[in-house]
Amino acid sequence: MKKINQVLNGKESNYILPFFWQHGEQEEVLRDYMNKIEECGIRAVCVESRPHPDFIGPKWWEDLDIIMDEARKREMKVWILDDSHFPTGYAVGKIQKEFPHFQKLFLKVQQQDFVGPQKQAAILVKWATRDSDSKMISVGVEEATVESASRLNQEDKIIGVVAAKRIGMNEIDTQSLVDISDYLHNGSVYWDLPEGDWRIFTFVQTRFGGEKATEGYLNPIVPEATQILIDTVYESHYKRYKEDFGSTLAGFFSDEPRFGNIKGPFASIGRLDMVLPWREDMMEILGESISIELLPLLWVDGGIKANEVRYQYMNTVSKLYGEHFTGKLGVWCREHGVEYIGHVIEDNNAHARLGYGAGHFYRSLWEQDMSGIDVVLHQIMPGMDQGYFKSYTSTGWDGEFFHYGLAKMGSSLGHIDPKKQGRTMCEVYGAYGWGEGLKLMKWITDHMLVRGVNYFVPHAFSPKKYPDPDCPPHFYADGFDPQYRYMSVLTNYMNRISHLLTDGTHVAPVALLYHAEAEWSGDYMLFQKPARVLTQHQIDFDVVPVEVVSSASIKHGQLSINNEYFSCLVIPYSEALPFSLLTSLVGFLDQGLRVSFIDEIPSRSSEGTDIQAISSKLMQHPNCTVIPLQTLAGQLEADGINEILVSNQQAYLRYYHYQHSDGHIYMFFNEHPSQSLDTTITVPNHEKAYVYDAFENKLSMIDSKKNKRGSTFSLVLEKYESKIIIFTDSCFEEVSNSNVESSKRIHRQEINGEWNIGLSTSQEYPEFSKYFKETNLKNLALPELFPDFSGTVLYEIDFSVATLSEKMILVIEEAYEVVDVWVNNNRVGTRISPPYKFDVTKELKQGVNHLRIEVTNTLVKEQKDFLSQFLIQEPTGLIGTVSLDSLTNF
Repeated sequence: MKKINQVLNGKESNYILPFFWQHGEQEEVLRDYMNKIEECGIRAVCVESRPHPDFIGPKWWEDLDIIMDEARKREMKVWILDDSHFPTGYAVGKIQKEFPHFQKLFLKVQQQDFVGPQKQAAILVKWATRDSDSKMISVGVEEATVESASRLNQEDKIIGVVAAKRIGMNEIDTQSLVDISDYLHNGSVYWDLPEGDWRIFTFVQTRFGGEKATEGYLNPIVPEATQILIDTVYESHYKRYKEDFGSTLAGFFSDEPRFGNIKGPFASIGRLDMVLPWREDMMEILGESISIELLPLLWVDGGIKANEVRYQYMNTVSKLYGEHFTGKLGVWCREHGVEYIGHVIEDNNAHARLGYGAGHFYRSLWEQDMSGIDVVLHQIMPGMDQGYFKSYTSTGWDGEFFHYGLAKMGSSLGHIDPKKQGRTMCEVYGAYGWGEGLKLMKWITDHMLVRGVNYFVPHAFSPKKYPDPDCPPHFYADGFDPQYRYMSVLTNYMNRISHLLTDGTHVAPVALLYHAEAEWSGDYMLFQKPARVLTQHQIDFDVVPVEVVSSASIKHGQLSINNEYFSCLVIPYSEALPFSLLTSLVGFLDQGLRVSFIDEIPSRSSEGTDIQAISSKLMQHPNCTVIPLQTLAGQLEADGINEILVSNQQAYLRYYHYQHSDGHIYMFFNEHPSQSLDTTITVPNHEKAYVYDAFENKLSMIDSKKNKRGSTFSLVLEKYESKIIIFTDSCFEEVSNSNVESSKRIHRQEINGEWNIGLSTSQEYPEFSKYFKETNLKNLALPELFPDFSGTVLYEIDFSVATLSEKMILVIEEAYEVVDVWVNNNRVGTRISPPYKFDVTKELKQGVNHLRIEVTNTLVKEQKDFLSQFLIQEPTGLIGTVSLDSLTNF
């Protein structure tokens, strides 16, 4: 098998491009850090100003010249974060300073309630404009200056006034909507107010009222605004490094661009009062779908008509974003021989909304060359996968979304878009605090790998003098990071598995419909609800958007998308869906595709088109089912939709199937934070079976039994553990005929006695001091011991072995957290996370043996930083027992 032979021979590619923050450091510091990054087995960097004092100025070019020089010499790739700071869209201040007419533009509404009738009524609406703020009641508030009032007067413009009969606090009679803009004169509307309760809506085009953090940013739905970013950042780098484009300079990275019409992730259209993204010609673009008199329905309820209007608006604005921001940048990059990558904010379901979001995850990233997501600030934590939990943010994190939705959404885009070539990038590890060490990083890495993420942007290398308080942890940390010397263990692991999970095809039985259009159109179910059920029952899937499903083809009764084939389409509960999709589904069903609606079939189309005939066909079709969420997995299993079989329920077992032309790769991961799992797996493959150890870079045969369904094998995974199982008929030069799984324990010997213990900080290592002796292994971070110690703890002991067996395994019950082992002065190996097991067969001898164990913790004990308050402060050193297991093959 080509891929496994490449990794076994150390010829895997690089899949890691960490942020390298720039603050204007000295040349020797930058060169030293490039060396440290390469030492970790990383062969690319993503350079971020963070913030550099002179981005795209003389000092920036001086510093970047140094980085580019080092990259050329080391054959490393350089990516450029495309603005002076995140989020992308500031354009180094050019928009605000020189092109203010390309700043974000919004539509604001002012609402006034009145009771009629009143002939020849005059209603003041001028106060809807921003310039009037200086004249409002201002008790305790400083008055706006004449200058600012004048500036605001130039910005705000009333574009229309609409009246409607009010039938509730936030509901109107849509039949009564009337455009009264023609009656507007000098800030007042002169109109005969009819009998009843009426609401007057004044619509103002404004550059104010959006998210404070992105004021003055470019309008992402206007192509000329994006061009300013290109001219300012992209073209200037091309001018200086033209010869490096496509070689050393790999491309550009956009970080968290957004609509920014309001702060936060909850900006779901029609469900939150907010200004809306806009442009000067928006009414012409909306055309007949949304006329002036229908604009109130973007804010207030009006039955089905309101949902139709909201869908049309979101459908339009999300397409504009994809075309005029991402699309424009992506086209420029490809025309200049480089790639365009990055991510938007997905947090707490923002990906299908305004505010922090860009309207539609797939449209917002479609023109990038990799799919992209990010995980920061404790968003994914072992075991915290149920509902919202408190963390750094006041709103908390939606554990269900981050655990069951985010990575699958990202990798699905990488799978279904041909230009991405199966590549999905994740910005990882950022802002978890110094308490995050390699153990948690490895768990997060496996969480991503087993869901199809295969490129990583670790966050971050900061050359600022230690301790840099900016969003730790930082790798190396000016030499103070005690775990830095082990980082290559993690990065080599990441590169090897990523290499195996690239350039092939993901295999999954289910396509799960992305819920964005349903959310815009009415009542809906978040896609992570069924995603959770499928994941916990080992039924793999890709999350697929409406337009991709609608344009897909059916082959042999399966949904075919970019060489992936899905046996079933699962649709989360949706009150309404686009007419094009519903029409396509009828044809798909006739061609043999199974479609499962959760809870109900949609009652209408998003656009308002009649679907009575379509609904009737869907309900009567034998290939179409309606399933309650709680029975979804059971029904799919009964229908034979699941690809693999698991002998007993394993809610925390994750798997990923990746196919190459010469074999199949399965990754299995135990995601439970504290429990092991033991089960039997059946997969639809009959080739020879192997297990690949990505830490040791070794391949071993495993026992598997062939049957009609495929191959069956036992799978035991301890907490934090993952395994790569390979099925192929390829021959390998070096393969072990046995592994631990094919052995049984015949004896366990606890290693007891007096341990000689020493301490060493990263600055002191490998010298140890503060020696003391203990017979019981316990937490050294207790208040009476070394609560502030960060570094490496040395444990040494002599012990006797009476009899050697076929295989001898050293088992460390608990360690915090990186473990290095020597037996009789021979280094055995390193483990950065559980299980802490070491094959010491070759190193042991009969009689007295010397055991040396080094355990390295994180910098949190020394720093106790703000961000680490959201992590459990783990012990220091070894806890529990250290044992020697004697195994024999059976």
